[in-house]
Amino acid sequence: MALSNVNMTLHEGEILGVIGPNGAGKTTFINVVTALYPPSSGKIEFLGRDVSVSHPHRMGRIGLARTFQVVRPFRNLSVLENVAVGAMFGAGGAKRSASEAFGRAEQVLTRVGMKDKISADASRLTIPDLKRLELARALAMDPKVLLLDEVMAGLHTAEIDRAVELLKQIHADGISLLVVEHVMKAIKALSHRIMVLDFGKKIADDAPDVVLNDPNVIAAYLGQRYMQRQHEKAG
Repeated sequence: MALSNVNMTLHEGEILGVIGPNGAGKTTFINVVTALYPPSSGKIEFLGRDVSVSHPHRMGRIGLARTFQVVRPFRNLSVLENVAVGAMFGAGGAKRSASEAFGRAEQVLTRVGMKDKISADASRLTIPDLKRLELARALAMDPKVLLLDEVMAGLHTAEIDRAVELLKQIHADGISLLVVEHVMKAIKALSHRIMVLDFGKKIADDAPDVVLNDPNVIAAYLGQRYMQRQHEKAG
């Protein structure tokens, strides 16, 4: 089973890190929460409302936005137009005119450091820039909850540091974050709590220090070498 009895609560104002080996069900989890995949059992609640049977665009309207692990830009559109789509169809989209959506898109692109690429074709972007475009488009949807699927994959150390600081700023604006990531440096810097998936099941859900020292998590994902490096750094 891709997911089996995964019970999770994301609290308002929280940053939840989600980790686990490849194939553990992390992306599937985001796909179910955002209504890309319908759950075969159980239910999903958002702000006390049952949204188990919904559609992705409706989830966007009520305040859920996500990025994709495999980037999905509208390649025939410019960077600005890509982000304007998010501004038009997200939670604040119903109140915006087209010109207001483009204004919001420009504002978000400036915030994520892509002001100089506003007029660029999305099809010509590098992978790091495509990752930032994914984030900008989701952020333009004015979400209450932002679900991030490996937005730091492929980034070098300095880019990861900048991404962590940007996500902290986004969180400070009142947006709750669910962050799926393999970059442990980022997970440790961001997360208030960490959930671990393995073979579609939740094997841990606790404070970062507790989870990262859990023998089951070490065996399933982190490995003894990781723990040894952490002890060497601490020593």
